[in-house]
Amino acid sequence: MPRLLLLLLLLSAHTGFAQELTLRKLSCEYKAAPVGVETATPKLGWQLNTDRRGAKQTAYRILVADTPELLKANTGNVWDSKKVNSNASIQVAYAGKALQPTKTYYWKVMAWDNQHAASAWSAPARWQMGLPTKADWQGARWIAYEQLPDSSQNILPTDGKKDRYYGSNTLPLLRKTFAVQKNIKKATVFLAGLGHFELSVNGQKVGDHFLDAGWTKYDQEAQYVTFDLTERLKAGPNALGVMLGNGFYYVPPVKGRYRKLKVAFGYPKLICRLLVEYTDGTTQNILSDPSWRTSPSPITFSSIYGGEDYNATLEQPGWDTPTFREPKTGWKPVLLVDGPPRLTSQLQEPLRVFEHFAPQKTTQPVPGTWVYDLGQNASGIVQLKVKGHKGDTVRISPAELLKEDGTINQKNAGSPYYFQYILKGEGTETWQPRFSYYGFRYLQVKGGVPQGEPNPKNVPQLVELTGLHIRNAAARAGEFACSNELFNRTNTLIDWAIKSNMVSTFTDCPHREKLGWLEQTHLMLSSVLYNYDVPDLTQKVLQDIRSSQLPNGLVPEIAPEYVKFEWGGDMFRDSPEWGSTSIITPWYLYQWYGDRQTLLESYPTMQRYIAYLGTKANSHILSQGLGDWYDLGPKPPGVSQLTPMGVTGTAMYYYDLTLLSKIARLLGKPHDAARYDQLAAEVKTAFNAKFFNKDTKQYATGSQAANAMAVYMKLVAPEDKAAVVENIIQDIRSRNNGLTAGDIGYRYLLKVLDDEGRSDVIFDMNSRADVPGYGYQLAKGATALTESWAALPTVSNNHFMLGHLMEWLYGGLAGIRPAEEGVAFNQIDIRPEPVGDVTAAKASYQSPYGVIVSDWKKTGTTFELTATIPPNTTATIYLPATASSKIAEGPQPLAQHRDLKLLGLEHGKARISTGAGTYHFVVSAK
Repeated sequence: MPRLLLLLLLLSAHTGFAQELTLRKLSCEYKAAPVGVETATPKLGWQLNTDRRGAKQTAYRILVADTPELLKANTGNVWDSKKVNSNASIQVAYAGKALQPTKTYYWKVMAWDNQHAASAWSAPARWQMGLPTKADWQGARWIAYEQLPDSSQNILPTDGKKDRYYGSNTLPLLRKTFAVQKNIKKATVFLAGLGHFELSVNGQKVGDHFLDAGWTKYDQEAQYVTFDLTERLKAGPNALGVMLGNGFYYVPPVKGRYRKLKVAFGYPKLICRLLVEYTDGTTQNILSDPSWRTSPSPITFSSIYGGEDYNATLEQPGWDTPTFREPKTGWKPVLLVDGPPRLTSQLQEPLRVFEHFAPQKTTQPVPGTWVYDLGQNASGIVQLKVKGHKGDTVRISPAELLKEDGTINQKNAGSPYYFQYILKGEGTETWQPRFSYYGFRYLQVKGGVPQGEPNPKNVPQLVELTGLHIRNAAARAGEFACSNELFNRTNTLIDWAIKSNMVSTFTDCPHREKLGWLEQTHLMLSSVLYNYDVPDLTQKVLQDIRSSQLPNGLVPEIAPEYVKFEWGGDMFRDSPEWGSTSIITPWYLYQWYGDRQTLLESYPTMQRYIAYLGTKANSHILSQGLGDWYDLGPKPPGVSQLTPMGVTGTAMYYYDLTLLSKIARLLGKPHDAARYDQLAAEVKTAFNAKFFNKDTKQYATGSQAANAMAVYMKLVAPEDKAAVVENIIQDIRSRNNGLTAGDIGYRYLLKVLDDEGRSDVIFDMNSRADVPGYGYQLAKGATALTESWAALPTVSNNHFMLGHLMEWLYGGLAGIRPAEEGVAFNQIDIRPEPVGDVTAAKASYQSPYGVIVSDWKKTGTTFELTATIPPNTTATIYLPATASSKIAEGPQPLAQHRDLKLLGLEHGKARISTGAGTYHFVVSAK
């Protein structure tokens, strides 16, 4: 063959192979195109896309430029990494020139694989820097309508103290006009509005966010939000308009409205910098300063706890447009005020409106009162469409439950809470609250009649009433379904509780408290991460913890800490099971996303907290706090009933020390690690001496929580482990397969049973509706996970603290698990557990490296599994099999696949090592 033809064939083959490898899902700080980035070394990532089995990256090259034109010309004038021999495709730290505030950077990447093939350049991506220092605000000032006197501030109120006064503050409008004289290249606004804000430009709302910005520990920091206004501004006059709400920044003391907390950091205020960059290279800054004007808004009352009132007769049409003419009265210059000492960018996803719920049923339980059943209990607001006369008032009260007479029951969710609208009397009016939300399924309306119903008193006609579900806008990461309908409904039940409590922190409930109780974060984090992509929200929680940690090292049970609960002493402020999230959560974030930087940032907080626990320990035993909260005992749920105080707290203390030792070694601190190892050994000895009965092989009372936590935390001696596990199983069986473990213990009960290959017990516990648990809640009519196992009407009916089964549905039943030695799912276990009457299950999870799928079914004596493993990762596949089983992948026996390796048989499962790719396994009897 002529050499030229041979060369052409080789080039053709190489080019064809190179086209097979592409790069996608470029990310910076976990986002596709983030704005407001503040770190000097943003972390970049990408995913390999190829159908070739076993594909791995061996090298990469990144280009970063400050114009899209330079990037298109393959010029990285800000950073050219050159070819880096590395398999890293996540958490790759930027290492170029110093990044400038407000500037936009453009980047792309190419990669080489383990067949020496190079990809083409990826599609371009970008990020924009924020304002990391005070100087970057260019002299912008905090401005407000009015100022709360220092004597009235209440930064950390004590629950239960009476109000000193009653009244409501003014919810203001603020406006600023300015002119644009040149052609705009880019316009960006950076704005913090406390407690929350809505921004409009030239009469149109900017974005679709709800409750911007996220709530924080306001005496230390506030978040700002970045918006691109390039397409919003026009030549000539322009206007910025801002509406402000109270949020957690100020909870007004008004008689007749619910007020869980009495926090008062100050009255609403804002700080703003609008940067306009022109095509001629010049810039213009519009700052918050004394030139802004302010007036009361039509929102006459707003409380994160009490609801919101809106008087449409007070509207000022066009107030946020440049042509608006101020009336002679009502508008005034703003006040210059002080604000939080530190501003940080809102990098967690904003809240947005998602599902819209139309009424499923409408009743009139008593004359003049209408109740709408939306069919789903969820966090949300209402959208009202109404016709009536000027000055007519419609009041809407949301609730989770109904009383026996068919009216709403707010008793255990925060009462009274309502939305109120006063009509302007101009045709069909549409309104929805801006600065408050609640958890509800039912809406009770007074002052109006559904359109089409008899209306002898000529009250407003309710044209339409809709429930709008609001939540954090994190992208969906996983999906689960199986042949067992009860498990599918349980998955949905838990998911609604997650969605309803995933806002700018993880709250306990969307109504009564809306507080970030910290035990939920670490106990439910794996369940949440299987479903939603929330690394940035988790980082926000960790920042709240750092801001809320006390000088003595205590991490309070709530972050941001807005209240100090005094009833019960310090038990509601100092529980190791809650504060330990400051250590456990950063570790889990590292395990799921490879986030070493967060470990580094959180390490001082961890050290201070573990030192604090040492000061509270009595001979290494920690007995303070709430214990196994809401376990299922003979009394109404609350503080641990079945497990003595000291068991769960000390077990958590030991677990903290073992994790802190690992973290210290990972961060290059071997001396710290050795100290924590020594202390952990002492705690283990003390724990077993106090709680372990060598004769019965039980811990403390032998409760499910006590024994399970001792096993999971590896406090049990190896020679006693099997007996302790058997005691756990016998306790469950003796209760007719009933559970007793609560908020703290139940997750570890499930983990131990799963780890020990006893998913059959998990199935038996959770595939029923006759004892308290998930099926019982569904049988009681719950549509979101309830606070108590028994779905008691006397507590919240939308809590996600007990939703631990979701982790098993994905990781156990369907079988997608991070391998023990892996990081960010670079090593994967596919280990399904076909138990009970489940004949099929499928789950998918969008990992940092790409989508992972486990899809299995069994028919008769045959078991089939289709598994997808993303490029740049490896996996171990576990198949139910015996030595006599026949295993095939695709049409061929397993032994004929050179890329698959049978690692052995153990505990009734064959272990098979694989690389990336999609595999279809069939196990059958010979």
